[in-house]
Amino acid sequence: MSNYTLAPMEARFADLIWANAPIPSGHLVKLCERELNWKKSTTYTVLRRLCQRGIFENKDGQVTVRLSREEFSARQSEEFVTESFGGSLPRFLTAFTRQKKLTEEEIAALEALIDASRKE
Repeated sequence: MSNYTLAPMEARFADLIWANAPIPSGHLVKLCERELNWKKSTTYTVLRRLCQRGIFENKDGQVTVRLSREEFSARQSEEFVTESFGGSLPRFLTAFTRQKKLTEEEIAALEALIDASRKE
């Protein structure tokens, strides 16, 4: 599994951490018991996996975020474009716009993004 792909239950778990971090691991266990109906061992198993993937950190009983939700989504998107379109953003946009026509607002936003990239 990719570092930037989450199974449905991992995604729900990650959302709980992003919404509550930093959080003591004991409180996280109680939160997962209440929200996900998980046992303590399940919480720690999934937490360990996500920590190994560099998304969170559990140090001295405190769970913290290493990648924000936005950073995670950006890396997930980049990985998708790389795997599906050889890393070519133009190829992705071409495929995307064949199925969905862009609105004037979307076109303006993309043009502003391109202009900002040129200035950097």
